[in-house]
Parts: sequence; C-alpha cells; structure tokens
Amino acid sequence: MTSPATFELVDVVAGPADAPILRGISLTVPCEGILAVAGPSGSGKSTLLRLLNRLDSPVSGTIRWQGRDLTEWDPTQLRRSVAMVFQKAPIFPGTVFDNFVVARADLTRERAEHVVDHVGLPVELLDRPAATLSGGEAQRMSMARALLTDPIVLLADEPTAALDRASRVTIEDLGREIADSGVPIVWITHDTEQLRRLADHVVVLRGGQIAAFGHLSELEQHDDAFVRDAVGAR
Repeated sequence: MTSPATFELVDVVAGPADAPILRGISLTVPCEGILAVAGPSGSGKSTLLRLLNRLDSPVSGTIRWQGRDLTEWDPTQLRRSVAMVFQKAPIFPGTVFDNFVVARADLTRERAEHVVDHVGLPVELLDRPAATLSGGEAQRMSMARALLTDPIVLLADEPTAALDRASRVTIEDLGREIADSGVPIVWITHDTEQLRRLADHVVVLRGGQIAAFGHLSELEQHDDAFVRDAVGAR
C-alpha cells in the first residue's frame, strides 16, 4: 500500500518538447527521511524538484501524490502541503514576522515565536527588517516560513549552496531534525560530503535519466563508477 506522502512518477518527460531535460523518469519517492538528489549540472535535478509541487509541468507521463494526479490538486493547496525552500531565500518587504504572515495570514505572535525558536533564531528577530538578515539567518527564516504551512513534504533546492560552513551545518542539522520529526525532505545537493551526512536514500541523475536509486549504502557498492563518484564512495 502506497503511503499518502509518497510521490509516484511514471515515465515522466519534462522540459522543452524538442529537447527534454528529463526523459522517461519513473520513481517512487520514499515517504520518510531525506532523499538526496545528486548528479552533475544540467542533469535535471531542479526540474525534478519543481515538478513535485507544479512549479513546472511534465510534457508527458504521470505524477501522483496521495494517490491523485497532481493536476487534480489546487496548486495553492498543493504548495502548502509540499513546501519548497530555494537556494536563495525569497525575502518579502517588512519584518521577519511580516514574511511569516505571507505563509500564514492568521499567524499569532506565539506561533511565530515558537517557529523561530524551532529553527534556532532568537525571537527578537521577528521585529527586524527581513532584508537585514545574514544569508544563514535568511535561510532559516525561509525554512521556518515553510514549516508554518504545516507541510507534509519539504522540497529543498540546494538550500546551503550560498552559505558559509557554519551556516551549512546549522541548516543540515535543522533538515535532519525536520525529517526525523516525520516530514520527509527531497534535498538537491552538489556536495557529496553533505549527501553522505544527510541522505537516507539517493537518486542519481545523468543526462535527464535515473542512473541509480537506493539506500546510500547500496549505491556506494554500485557497479557504475559514475554512481559511486556521485555519492562520494571511498
């Protein structure tokens, strides 16, 4: 029986019709832990992620979530349940609290204080202009904003790529905590060390197709050197 949080992709083609980025992708996304999406630039990682909450639509094939075709979901409702964190956190005008209200119009001060504490930010930041946050603070604000929609799944498109090492570790720890609390994450990364720290499962893309999928421990022993390199096998 398929878990309600599981995505099912069947023979999905996406990108320009005359030069698709993804070609014939079939995948069942695990409904727990962190699925790391690895592969070289241009292999289709971000396209795959954007398909999961209808920021992009496939040219052909089927994507289901909770047993229903994605086209049957209202996009706004879908994106609240399938939240996304980007490489560069979108910052809206106003304070951090104002940025949270974008995600949850009925937000109370108490809930806002709880969520900033959850992501390791001081409650005093709620009243600071969001534009004055550091890169690490802005990314934590972005993750807190995503959590305010009570997501069932979190999508993370290289959320630490623009951060220093200390901020990367903070975001990784937060991602692990979120996944362990029962919200699975699909996390794109170019960083094999990060992949090895975080991944419960890995899908490796090459040329718009799946080169391998499985537990990290399995892919470390893969016959294909490309796959072993993608997961940082030693």
